[in-house]
Amino acid sequence: MEKPVFCVLGAGHGGLAMAGHLALMGFEVRLYNRSPERLLPIQAMGGIAVEGEVEGFGQVALATTDVAEAIRGAHVLLVVVPATAHRDIALTVAPHLVDGQCIVLNPGRTFGALEFRQVLTAAGVRVDVIVAEAQTLIYASRATNPGQVRIFRIKNSIPVASIKAYRIPAVLRLLRQAYPQFVAGDNVFKTSFDNIGAVFHPALTVLNAGWIEDDADFQFYIEGCTPSVARVLERLDAERVAVAEAVGFRAMTARQWLYFAYEATGRSLHEAMHANPGYRGIMAPTTLHMRYLLEDVPASLVPIASLGQMLGVPTPTINAVIDLAGALLDMDFRTTGRTVERLGIAGMSVRDLRLLAIGEEEKK
Repeated sequence: MEKPVFCVLGAGHGGLAMAGHLALMGFEVRLYNRSPERLLPIQAMGGIAVEGEVEGFGQVALATTDVAEAIRGAHVLLVVVPATAHRDIALTVAPHLVDGQCIVLNPGRTFGALEFRQVLTAAGVRVDVIVAEAQTLIYASRATNPGQVRIFRIKNSIPVASIKAYRIPAVLRLLRQAYPQFVAGDNVFKTSFDNIGAVFHPALTVLNAGWIEDDADFQFYIEGCTPSVARVLERLDAERVAVAEAVGFRAMTARQWLYFAYEATGRSLHEAMHANPGYRGIMAPTTLHMRYLLEDVPASLVPIASLGQMLGVPTPTINAVIDLAGALLDMDFRTTGRTVERLGIAGMSVRDLRLLAIGEEEKK
């Protein structure tokens, strides 16, 4: 099988980890970023310095702000940007896509692949590309210096699914040449409902807002998750699972996911999070204006709450976190987020939603 060429779109924490690690594994890697600032040190050094669970210097074949140059000849486009930028990335790559390319959102958050495919269709893209999403980002990582990244942990098992579920094996054949950790997800609704960032990120940030704004130095997932905070997370998690069940899907609980991804166990969510070595050393953000609210609220919590409202499933804890996040940042996330109206699924029956998950709507 031909060794795939990867193009990583996005040079943030996750994008640097992915590009650097892929290069260390011997793959040809192109790195695209909209702004040149993050690329300058990579261009100067010729690659990315990686430390932590993986150590070495990954030579990047190309680091550029020219998206056409970046994706030309690439077999796999790995989108590693905040979910709120998925729409912009879709519009950016749309004119340059060719038959046979595979696009993977890392991660899709909630209904990311569906949004990406809709944008491409609206832009008039007619080439045969696969749009897929990973349930979560495979790395726990942080950029430490310009052109340098620390990988705290590579997760054990990451489900991936595509629009048109029968194309999932084709996605895996490409990805698993580099990442044996990717496994088949059932469909894009299942990967979306199993978006555990929706459980951990917004609520932990909201409930630790005072510490964060005071610039306290604390471990986000460990010291920020006290027993009472974990109880809120468990209620939010139960609502997410209930919305998935209303569509006929069995979503993983947050505790099950911690074991699946990290082999971390505990009698409660609090115990399981504290038993996860991958979370140790990850410090809390220093501002509320970051992706745990700006991304995870509109692209993770809002779609779950919106779908829950459409299907008659109460989501009071999710709604409370959305409202508190909006109050903290003076933003209306329900207007900007992925509501059922903005996703084009408002009024759909459960049957229609399940057909959408496997791509059957395109056969009508």
